[in-house]
Amino acid sequence: MRLNPAIAESPEYPLHRVAEFRRQALTRSGDLIDLSLGQPTEPVPAGIRAAIAAAIDPASLSLYPQPGGTAELREAIAGWLRRRFGAAVDPEREVLPTLGAKEPIATLARIFAGPADRISLATPSYPVAERSARLAGRDVATQVLSSAGAWLPDPEAIPWGDVSVVWLVNPHNPTGAVASPDLLAELAERCRGSGAIFAVDETYSEFWFAAAAPSSALELENRGGVVVFNSLSKRSGLAGLRSGFAAGDARIIARLRELRRDVGTTPPALVQRASAVVWEDDEHVAVARERYSLRRRLLVEAAHRSGFECAGGDAGLFVWLAVPGGEDEAAFEALLEHSLLTIPGSWLGAGGEGHLRLSITPATDRVAAAARIVEDATRPPRETAPARQA
Repeated sequence: MRLNPAIAESPEYPLHRVAEFRRQALTRSGDLIDLSLGQPTEPVPAGIRAAIAAAIDPASLSLYPQPGGTAELREAIAGWLRRRFGAAVDPEREVLPTLGAKEPIATLARIFAGPADRISLATPSYPVAERSARLAGRDVATQVLSSAGAWLPDPEAIPWGDVSVVWLVNPHNPTGAVASPDLLAELAERCRGSGAIFAVDETYSEFWFAAAAPSSALELENRGGVVVFNSLSKRSGLAGLRSGFAAGDARIIARLRELRRDVGTTPPALVQRASAVVWEDDEHVAVARERYSLRRRLLVEAAHRSGFECAGGDAGLFVWLAVPGGEDEAAFEALLEHSLLTIPGSWLGAGGEGHLRLSITPATDRVAAAARIVEDATRPPRETAPARQA
């Protein structure tokens, strides 16, 4: 059996690596507090469950969905972008419903990069953009992020002229750093000047824990060459629905839509009907943000008491901790001995060494228990007082 070399040589997906530790820990103890995944765990609100049930009808099951998605869903997405960011997008030409955000992120390099082109990425980061670029046979230009640069890319370090796509995750996964409007504008302008696409993963845009909400690249006055991705997986806790969108430059959206005719990845009609209702409801998102704020505070306070430093930004669904002494795998193993599963930063790419990523998505009581473990597992042992002489 012949295998595409790009697949055969692809590095192990970090979450697959975590899965084996999860299995071993559960086998050993029977219980595990899992802060390794940014997977929502809250019950879906009743109104949203009703919308999903109402979306099932004979036509939604028997007819192929159209490649461009339904007008109803595109308009609901455009309405949300207008409410949330003040961004006016054309729902017909500038919005494309997708199978979550991963679908378009994974296909972008196949469409917009030639054999000699490179894809600009930052590390540590969400791995799909890099893995999909390599599977498409493209080289990557990797910029290592650091706390000194606030975990944001330096435009001067990008090899302009050699890259066809420049990726930004905003808010950043795993660190929670947020790009300023000025940085978004500079990257977009320099991409246009070099003929590159500015691709922005904004899937964590709705979870911020400071005064200012993250901006979107769709707020830019000139969106030429810009494409943004978001989804209901994080915003609304509907990872199982597999519903998201791409929005931006109409030329990019048209090309993504054309690929649908070959690969058939249009979301099912029933998913689209339900999603339109969810994008129109902002209240459940505000409620989730309050829950996550409490959980984040529990972890950050426990970490500080234990000598860890909260080294990232204040957005997203993860706490990014600097490990005392820099031994992230040792800290990972120490916490796992106490049945707490995290992710070592080194598993998420260069620059992540010496850090741990902890998710705030599990239930509040589980996060509170995790906070106690962080303190207990890292507290130095008490010295035994010497025996008194008779």
